[in-house]
Amino acid sequence: MDSSDAVGQGEQEFLAKARSGDAAAFDRLVVGYRRELAAHCYRMLGSLEDAEDALQESLLNAWQGLSGFEGRSSLRTWLYRISTNVCLRMSTRRPPRILSPDYGPARRDTADLGEPVTGPLWLEPWPDDVPASDADPASRYLRREGVELAFVAALQHLPGTQRAVLILREVLDYSAAEVARILDTTPASVNSALQRARKAVEERVPPVTQQAELAALGEAGQRELIEAFVAAWERADVEALVSMLAEDARFTMPPLPAWFDGREDVGRFLVDRLFATAWRLVPVRFNGQPGFACYQQDPGDRRFRLGAVNVLTLRGGRIAEISGFVDPALIGRLGLPRELPEKSSN
Repeated sequence: MDSSDAVGQGEQEFLAKARSGDAAAFDRLVVGYRRELAAHCYRMLGSLEDAEDALQESLLNAWQGLSGFEGRSSLRTWLYRISTNVCLRMSTRRPPRILSPDYGPARRDTADLGEPVTGPLWLEPWPDDVPASDADPASRYLRREGVELAFVAALQHLPGTQRAVLILREVLDYSAAEVARILDTTPASVNSALQRARKAVEERVPPVTQQAELAALGEAGQRELIEAFVAAWERADVEALVSMLAEDARFTMPPLPAWFDGREDVGRFLVDRLFATAWRLVPVRFNGQPGFACYQQDPGDRRFRLGAVNVLTLRGGRIAEISGFVDPALIGRLGLPRELPEKSSN
Protein backbone atom coordinates (compact mmCIF):
# COMPACT_ATOMS: atom_id res chain seq x y z
CA MET A 1 0.00 0.00 0.00
CA ASP A 2 1.41 3.43 -0.84
CA SER A 3 1.46 6.40 1.49
CA SER A 4 -1.60 7.93 -0.16
CA ASP A 5 -5.01 6.72 0.91
CA ALA A 6 -6.41 3.77 -1.03
CA VAL A 7 -9.63 4.24 -2.96
CA GLY A 8 -11.89 6.27 -0.70
CA GLN A 9 -15.48 5.46 0.01
CA GLY A 10 -16.58 8.37 -2.16
CA GLU A 11 -14.79 6.80 -5.15
CA GLN A 12 -15.99 3.23 -4.62
CA GLU A 13 -19.42 3.82 -6.12
CA PHE A 14 -18.04 5.50 -9.23
CA LEU A 15 -15.36 2.83 -9.53
CA ALA A 16 -17.92 0.03 -9.45
CA LYS A 17 -20.08 1.74 -12.07
CA ALA A 18 -17.08 2.53 -14.27
CA ARG A 19 -15.97 -1.11 -14.16
CA SER A 20 -19.40 -2.07 -15.43
CA GLY A 21 -18.92 0.17 -18.47
CA ASP A 22 -20.38 3.50 -17.23
CA ALA A 23 -18.24 6.12 -19.01
CA ALA A 24 -19.88 8.99 -17.10
CA ALA A 25 -18.92 7.35 -13.81
CA PHE A 26 -15.34 7.04 -15.02
CA ASP A 27 -15.30 10.74 -15.88
CA ARG A 28 -16.53 11.52 -12.37
CA LEU A 29 -13.88 9.22 -10.95
CA VAL A 30 -10.93 10.94 -12.64
CA VAL A 31 -12.11 14.54 -12.99
CA GLY A 32 -10.37 15.64 -9.79
CA TYR A 33 -7.04 14.33 -11.04
CA ARG A 34 -7.03 15.73 -14.56
CA ARG A 35 -5.30 19.03 -13.85
CA GLU A 36 -2.47 17.60 -11.76
CA LEU A 37 -1.94 14.76 -14.25
CA ALA A 38 -1.79 17.30 -17.08
CA ALA A 39 0.83 19.26 -15.15
CA HIS A 40 2.78 16.06 -14.54
CA CYS A 41 2.76 15.34 -18.27
CA TYR A 42 3.84 18.93 -18.94
CA ARG A 43 6.81 18.61 -16.61
CA MET A 44 7.79 15.35 -18.27
CA LEU A 45 7.43 16.66 -21.85
CA GLY A 46 7.79 20.47 -21.70
CA SER A 47 4.89 21.06 -24.10
CA LEU A 48 1.23 21.90 -23.64
CA GLU A 49 0.22 20.00 -26.78
CA ASP A 50 2.27 16.94 -25.90
CA ALA A 51 0.98 17.04 -22.33
CA GLU A 52 -2.61 17.06 -23.54
CA ASP A 53 -1.91 14.16 -25.90
CA ALA A 54 -0.27 12.23 -23.05
CA LEU A 55 -3.15 12.96 -20.71
CA GLN A 56 -5.74 11.75 -23.20
CA GLU A 57 -3.77 8.56 -23.89
CA SER A 58 -3.32 7.99 -20.16
CA LEU A 59 -7.03 8.34 -19.41
CA LEU A 60 -7.90 6.06 -22.34
CA ASN A 61 -5.45 3.47 -21.00
CA ALA A 62 -6.95 3.83 -17.54
CA TRP A 63 -10.49 3.36 -18.88
CA GLN A 64 -9.49 0.31 -20.88
CA GLY A 65 -7.47 -1.17 -18.02
CA LEU A 66 -9.83 -0.38 -15.16
CA SER A 67 -10.61 -4.03 -14.57
CA GLY A 68 -6.96 -4.53 -13.68
CA PHE A 69 -6.98 -1.90 -10.94
CA GLU A 70 -7.18 -3.91 -7.73
CA GLY A 71 -7.07 -1.04 -5.24
CA ARG A 72 -3.75 -2.02 -3.67
CA SER A 73 -2.55 1.52 -4.31
CA SER A 74 -4.54 4.71 -4.36
CA LEU A 75 -6.34 5.58 -7.58
CA ARG A 76 -4.12 8.64 -7.80
CA THR A 77 -0.93 6.54 -7.70
CA TRP A 78 -2.33 4.14 -10.30
CA LEU A 79 -3.09 7.07 -12.61
CA TYR A 80 0.39 8.50 -12.09
CA ARG A 81 1.88 5.12 -12.98
CA ILE A 82 -0.05 5.08 -16.24
CA SER A 83 0.68 8.70 -17.17
CA THR A 84 4.38 8.44 -16.28
CA ASN A 85 4.85 5.44 -18.52
CA VAL A 86 2.91 7.09 -21.34
CA CYS A 87 5.23 10.12 -21.07
CA LEU A 88 8.31 7.91 -21.02
CA ARG A 89 7.18 6.25 -24.25
CA MET A 90 6.40 9.60 -25.86
CA SER A 91 9.74 11.08 -24.81
CA THR A 92 11.60 8.43 -26.79
CA ARG A 93 9.78 9.50 -29.97
CA ARG A 94 10.11 13.28 -29.62
CA PRO A 95 13.10 15.59 -29.14
CA PRO A 96 13.46 17.28 -25.75
CA ARG A 97 12.09 20.80 -25.56
CA ILE A 98 14.69 23.55 -25.22
CA LEU A 99 15.05 27.23 -24.44
CA SER A 100 16.65 29.75 -26.82
CA PRO A 101 20.16 29.66 -25.26
CA ASP A 102 20.22 25.89 -25.87
CA TYR A 103 19.61 26.46 -29.59
CA GLY A 104 22.37 28.92 -30.38
CA PRO A 105 24.36 31.92 -29.17
CA ALA A 106 22.88 35.33 -28.43
CA ARG A 107 22.71 37.85 -31.25
CA ARG A 108 23.61 41.50 -31.36
CA ASP A 109 22.17 42.46 -34.74
CA THR A 110 18.60 43.58 -34.09
CA ALA A 111 17.86 43.73 -37.82
CA ASP A 112 18.09 39.94 -38.20
CA LEU A 113 15.94 37.89 -35.82
CA GLY A 114 16.13 34.82 -38.04
CA GLU A 115 13.36 32.75 -39.57
CA PRO A 116 10.97 30.98 -37.16
CA VAL A 117 12.22 27.52 -36.23
CA THR A 118 9.08 25.40 -36.26
CA GLY A 119 8.37 21.89 -35.08
CA PRO A 120 8.38 20.24 -31.65
CA LEU A 121 11.47 22.04 -30.37
CA TRP A 122 10.74 24.86 -27.94
CA LEU A 123 9.77 24.63 -24.29
CA GLU A 124 6.29 26.07 -23.85
CA PRO A 125 4.84 28.06 -20.93
CA TRP A 126 2.32 26.55 -18.53
CA PRO A 127 -0.73 28.78 -17.84
CA ASP A 128 -1.68 29.08 -14.17
CA ASP A 129 -5.44 28.87 -13.76
CA VAL A 130 -5.95 26.95 -10.51
CA PRO A 131 -5.72 28.87 -7.22
CA ALA A 132 -3.53 27.28 -4.57
CA SER A 133 -5.39 26.27 -1.45
CA ASP A 134 -4.22 24.07 1.40
CA ALA A 135 -7.80 22.85 1.75
CA ASP A 136 -7.82 21.47 -1.77
CA PRO A 137 -5.47 18.49 -2.28
CA ALA A 138 -5.30 18.95 -6.05
CA SER A 139 -4.31 22.61 -5.66
CA ARG A 140 -1.71 21.63 -3.08
CA TYR A 141 -0.08 19.22 -5.53
CA LEU A 142 -0.23 21.83 -8.27
CA ARG A 143 1.47 24.43 -6.12
CA ARG A 144 4.27 22.06 -5.16
CA GLU A 145 4.84 20.61 -8.61
CA GLY A 146 7.76 22.72 -9.63
CA VAL A 147 6.59 24.11 -12.96
CA GLU A 148 8.96 27.08 -12.99
CA LEU A 149 10.45 27.60 -16.43
CA ALA A 150 14.06 26.97 -15.42
CA PHE A 151 13.16 23.78 -13.57
CA VAL A 152 11.05 22.33 -16.40
CA ALA A 153 13.77 23.30 -18.88
CA ALA A 154 16.39 21.55 -16.76
CA LEU A 155 14.23 18.43 -16.59
CA GLN A 156 14.29 18.17 -20.37
CA HIS A 157 18.05 17.58 -20.28
CA LEU A 158 17.64 14.43 -18.17
CA PRO A 159 17.13 10.91 -19.49
CA GLY A 160 13.46 10.00 -19.24
CA THR A 161 13.75 7.70 -16.23
CA GLN A 162 15.80 10.21 -14.24
CA ARG A 163 13.25 12.88 -15.12
CA ALA A 164 10.41 10.70 -13.85
CA VAL A 165 12.25 9.75 -10.65
CA LEU A 166 13.06 13.36 -9.78
CA ILE A 167 9.48 14.50 -10.34
CA LEU A 168 7.87 11.61 -8.49
CA ARG A 169 10.27 11.83 -5.53
CA GLU A 170 10.86 15.55 -5.08
CA VAL A 171 7.80 17.19 -6.57
CA LEU A 172 5.11 14.65 -5.73
CA ASP A 173 6.72 13.27 -2.55
CA TYR A 174 6.45 9.59 -3.37
CA SER A 175 8.84 7.34 -1.45
CA ALA A 176 11.63 5.45 -3.19
CA ALA A 177 9.65 2.22 -2.76
CA GLU A 178 6.53 3.75 -4.30
CA VAL A 179 8.50 5.14 -7.25
CA ALA A 180 10.11 1.75 -7.74
CA ARG A 181 6.66 0.18 -8.05
CA ILE A 182 5.48 2.90 -10.45
CA LEU A 183 8.53 2.39 -12.69
CA ASP A 184 8.90 -1.37 -12.23
CA THR A 185 12.41 -1.08 -10.83
CA THR A 186 14.12 -1.25 -7.43
CA PRO A 187 14.43 1.35 -4.64
CA ALA A 188 18.22 1.20 -5.04
CA SER A 189 17.90 2.09 -8.72
CA VAL A 190 15.50 4.90 -7.86
CA ASN A 191 17.91 6.38 -5.30
CA SER A 192 20.81 6.16 -7.74
CA ALA A 193 18.81 7.86 -10.50
CA LEU A 194 17.67 10.54 -8.07
CA GLN A 195 21.22 11.45 -7.09
CA ARG A 196 22.27 11.84 -10.72
CA ALA A 197 19.15 13.82 -11.59
CA ARG A 198 19.55 16.19 -8.64
CA LYS A 199 23.13 16.99 -9.60
CA ALA A 200 22.26 17.64 -13.24
CA VAL A 201 19.30 19.88 -12.42
CA GLU A 202 21.15 21.86 -9.76
CA GLU A 203 23.72 22.82 -12.38
CA ARG A 204 21.01 24.36 -14.56
CA VAL A 205 18.60 26.12 -12.20
CA PRO A 206 19.18 29.34 -10.24
CA PRO A 207 20.09 28.87 -6.58
CA VAL A 208 16.92 30.73 -5.53
CA THR A 209 13.54 29.58 -6.84
CA GLN A 210 11.06 32.00 -8.34
CA GLN A 211 8.68 31.24 -5.48
CA ALA A 212 11.35 32.42 -3.03
CA GLU A 213 12.07 35.50 -5.16
CA LEU A 214 8.37 36.37 -5.19
CA ALA A 215 8.04 35.79 -1.46
CA ALA A 216 10.96 38.12 -0.84
CA LEU A 217 9.24 40.84 -2.87
CA GLY A 218 5.94 40.34 -1.04
CA GLU A 219 2.55 41.03 -2.51
CA ALA A 220 3.02 44.79 -2.51
CA GLY A 221 6.43 44.51 -4.18
CA GLN A 222 5.10 42.15 -6.82
CA ARG A 223 2.19 44.44 -7.56
CA GLU A 224 4.51 47.44 -7.82
CA LEU A 225 6.85 45.65 -10.22
CA ILE A 226 4.02 44.41 -12.46
CA GLU A 227 2.34 47.81 -12.57
CA ALA A 228 5.63 49.53 -13.37
CA PHE A 229 6.41 47.03 -16.13
CA VAL A 230 2.99 47.40 -17.74
CA ALA A 231 3.11 51.19 -17.57
CA ALA A 232 6.61 51.38 -19.07
CA TRP A 233 5.81 48.89 -21.85
CA GLU A 234 2.54 50.56 -22.83
CA ARG A 235 4.13 54.01 -23.09
CA ALA A 236 7.21 52.55 -24.87
CA ASP A 237 9.48 53.90 -22.14
CA VAL A 238 12.63 51.91 -22.86
CA GLU A 239 14.67 53.76 -20.25
CA ALA A 240 12.21 52.74 -17.53
CA LEU A 241 12.12 49.14 -18.77
CA VAL A 242 15.90 48.86 -18.90
CA SER A 243 16.15 50.24 -15.36
CA MET A 244 14.14 47.23 -14.17
CA LEU A 245 16.53 44.71 -15.74
CA ALA A 246 19.44 42.89 -14.17
CA GLU A 247 22.80 43.65 -15.77
CA ASP A 248 22.87 40.20 -17.39
CA ALA A 249 19.18 40.11 -18.35
CA ARG A 250 18.03 38.05 -21.31
CA PHE A 251 15.22 38.46 -23.83
CA THR A 252 14.09 35.39 -25.77
CA MET A 253 11.32 34.98 -28.35
CA PRO A 254 10.88 31.45 -29.74
CA PRO A 255 10.17 30.27 -32.37
CA LEU A 256 12.44 33.09 -33.59
CA PRO A 257 16.00 31.91 -32.94
CA ALA A 258 17.30 35.35 -31.96
CA TRP A 259 17.77 36.19 -28.31
CA PHE A 260 19.61 39.01 -26.61
CA ASP A 261 21.94 38.83 -23.65
CA GLY A 262 22.71 41.70 -21.29
CA ARG A 263 20.92 44.90 -20.39
CA GLU A 264 22.58 46.90 -23.19
CA ASP A 265 21.68 44.50 -26.00
CA VAL A 266 18.16 43.94 -24.68
CA GLY A 267 17.65 47.69 -24.50
CA ARG A 268 18.85 48.13 -28.08
CA PHE A 269 16.41 45.43 -29.24
CA LEU A 270 13.55 47.20 -27.46
CA VAL A 271 14.43 50.48 -29.14
CA ASP A 272 15.02 49.07 -32.62
CA ARG A 273 12.27 46.49 -32.98
CA LEU A 274 9.62 46.31 -30.33
CA PHE A 275 7.71 49.57 -30.25
CA ALA A 276 6.97 50.24 -33.91
CA THR A 277 3.30 49.82 -32.92
CA ALA A 278 1.46 50.32 -29.65
CA TRP A 279 0.92 47.54 -27.09
CA ARG A 280 -1.44 46.77 -24.26
CA LEU A 281 -0.47 44.26 -21.58
CA VAL A 282 -2.76 42.14 -19.41
CA PRO A 283 -1.07 40.57 -16.36
CA VAL A 284 -1.41 36.78 -16.19
CA ARG A 285 0.68 34.06 -14.57
CA PHE A 286 2.65 31.31 -16.24
CA ASN A 287 4.73 28.62 -14.55
CA GLY A 288 4.08 30.20 -11.17
CA GLN A 289 5.79 33.38 -12.41
CA PRO A 290 4.55 36.86 -13.38
CA GLY A 291 3.57 37.10 -17.01
CA PHE A 292 1.62 39.11 -19.52
CA ALA A 293 -0.67 38.61 -22.46
CA CYS A 294 0.69 41.13 -24.95
CA TYR A 295 -1.75 42.75 -27.37
CA GLN A 296 -0.31 44.60 -30.36
CA GLN A 297 -2.19 47.32 -32.20
CA ASP A 298 -3.05 46.54 -35.79
CA PRO A 299 -2.23 49.66 -37.85
CA GLY A 300 -5.07 48.79 -40.23
CA ASP A 301 -7.99 48.92 -37.83
CA ARG A 302 -6.25 49.96 -34.58
CA ARG A 303 -7.62 46.94 -32.71
CA PHE A 304 -5.35 45.30 -30.15
CA ARG A 305 -4.77 41.63 -30.98
CA LEU A 306 -2.86 39.00 -29.03
CA GLY A 307 0.67 38.85 -30.42
CA ALA A 308 2.80 37.31 -27.68
CA VAL A 309 2.99 36.20 -24.10
CA ASN A 310 5.86 37.17 -21.83
CA VAL A 311 7.02 35.42 -18.67
CA LEU A 312 9.30 37.22 -16.22
CA THR A 313 12.09 35.55 -14.28
CA LEU A 314 13.20 37.60 -11.29
CA ARG A 315 16.40 37.83 -9.31
CA GLY A 316 16.91 40.10 -6.34
CA GLY A 317 13.91 42.24 -7.24
CA ARG A 318 15.08 42.82 -10.82
CA ILE A 319 14.06 41.14 -14.07
CA ALA A 320 16.65 38.53 -15.01
CA GLU A 321 14.82 37.28 -18.10
CA ILE A 322 11.88 38.16 -20.30
CA SER A 323 10.81 34.92 -21.95
CA GLY A 324 8.66 35.91 -24.90
CA PHE A 325 6.63 33.37 -26.85
CA VAL A 326 5.37 34.46 -30.26
CA ASP A 327 4.27 31.24 -31.96
CA PRO A 328 0.65 31.83 -33.07
CA ALA A 329 -0.18 28.11 -32.72
CA LEU A 330 1.03 28.06 -29.13
CA ILE A 331 -0.70 31.31 -28.24
CA GLY A 332 -3.95 29.89 -29.57
CA ARG A 333 -3.75 27.01 -27.08
CA LEU A 334 -3.39 29.21 -24.00
CA GLY A 335 -7.06 30.10 -23.69
CA LEU A 336 -6.48 33.86 -23.78
CA PRO A 337 -8.82 36.36 -25.50
CA ARG A 338 -7.66 36.92 -29.07
CA GLU A 339 -8.22 40.67 -28.85
CA LEU A 340 -9.04 43.30 -26.29
CA PRO A 341 -12.49 44.81 -26.16
CA GLU A 342 -12.63 47.85 -28.39
CA LYS A 343 -13.06 50.25 -25.49
CA SER A 344 -9.70 49.13 -24.09
CA SER A 345 -7.90 50.53 -27.13
CA ASN A 346 -9.18 54.04 -26.65
